[in-house]
Amino acid sequence: MGKHANVKRWEKYDDEGNFEGKKCPRCDSLIAQHGNRESCGNCGYTKIQK
Repeated sequence: MGKHANVKRWEKYDDEGNFEGKKCPRCDSLIAQHGNRESCGNCGYTKIQK
């Protein structure tokens, strides 16, 4: 079992196939939600939440 075994990407989409999460303002990729920040794995964009 790999380290990404618990990731469920299909839960981010509604029944019509539209993405429900956030997208990166720089490169339009998916944004990962962490405890105190949002980050883009593609371009490195990070937004610290207060």
